[in-house]
Amino acid sequence: MLIAPARVHACTLTTALGQGVNPHLQALADMRPGLRPCTLDGLPVPAWAGMIDGLDDLHLPEELARFDCRNNRLAELALTGDDFLARVRAARETWGPTRIGLFLGTSTSGIRHTEQCYQRHFEQDTPGLGDDLRFGSTHAYVSLVDYCRRRLGLRGPACVISTACSSGAKTFAAAHRALSAGICDAAVVGGVDTLCLTTAMGFHALGLLSPRPCNPWGQGRTGISIGEGAAFALLGLESDTAREGLALLGYGESSDAYHITSPHPEGAGAERAMRAALETAGLTANEIDYVNLHGTGTPANDLSEDRAVTAVFGDAPIASATKGWTGHTLGASGAVEAVLSLICLRHGLIPGTLNMTTLDPDLSVRPIRHSRRQPIARALSNSFGFAGNNCALLFGRV
Repeated sequence: MLIAPARVHACTLTTALGQGVNPHLQALADMRPGLRPCTLDGLPVPAWAGMIDGLDDLHLPEELARFDCRNNRLAELALTGDDFLARVRAARETWGPTRIGLFLGTSTSGIRHTEQCYQRHFEQDTPGLGDDLRFGSTHAYVSLVDYCRRRLGLRGPACVISTACSSGAKTFAAAHRALSAGICDAAVVGGVDTLCLTTAMGFHALGLLSPRPCNPWGQGRTGISIGEGAAFALLGLESDTAREGLALLGYGESSDAYHITSPHPEGAGAERAMRAALETAGLTANEIDYVNLHGTGTPANDLSEDRAVTAVFGDAPIASATKGWTGHTLGASGAVEAVLSLICLRHGLIPGTLNMTTLDPDLSVRPIRHSRRQPIARALSNSFGFAGNNCALLFGRV
């Protein structure tokens, strides 16, 4: 079923590469990575990560101080980039605060803040976890959307999506359905995730946390490098397509439920998601100029995605994986890589695949290694999460 394009009125992102679109564009063009040795306090194993500086010293607006935690601080930092607050304010004046939806993805929310409260309790032998542990406004998933809703002055429909690594991508699909149903006239979408020990040690227990920078599609790859990041976009349906702009052209979702952590070995659900994205956009595989791979750098995930991409596009799509730049930003990754795809479309740039010194000979897709300038009209961005939660987003010009 064809969908109406949803125009991207504004977007911004903050990752280890910097705050805002321009630092990301420059880093991609210069082949400058954001990964460095992880200094997360209490992590007992070696790892590399995409860490964001300055969050420990950032302060939330005084009236929203009860939401203070690392995840909401990152949301605040990202929202202040690229004049995004002003763009949402203008949208609010156009449509009204009750007619703008808010759809955000996360997997960690404020878990790091809770970890620190527990750590303080045990180290200082305090009788409780402290008055600053406020479950609803710091730990719970609702904390993120509640903070952003108040910060943006919105009163429309709002929800948090947490489907592991596809969370941020699925916000685009959820928002499009709300727009199409007339529930709202515009929507803010995105995702925010920050580093925490619970996640890092969980991936370590699964044997998926790499001791060196992740190398998607590389021979001998050893797992992921976790990153923290935030990305936001403002979407709206418009009947006037004469004015050139970037838009969400299609999306596809699937849930193969093959295994709680391992992907389907043949990428069955991932393939269905990509085909659905093409179908909703009314496009064929050979009309896609660039594929932003999910590309986690784990042996099983890359192999599964390789088979799915090959089934849809053959063995020669122009593709790359960007997690070697930012780290795997987990619940935010779908939104981060969607905005990276929009940057590539806007500026005619295909990012290289970092750290891939030797391509895995068992994989058919050949991601490009070095960033290059090249006009792009349509880009597909893949996000595949635990338990087979898959989402593919298709962006292009209208």
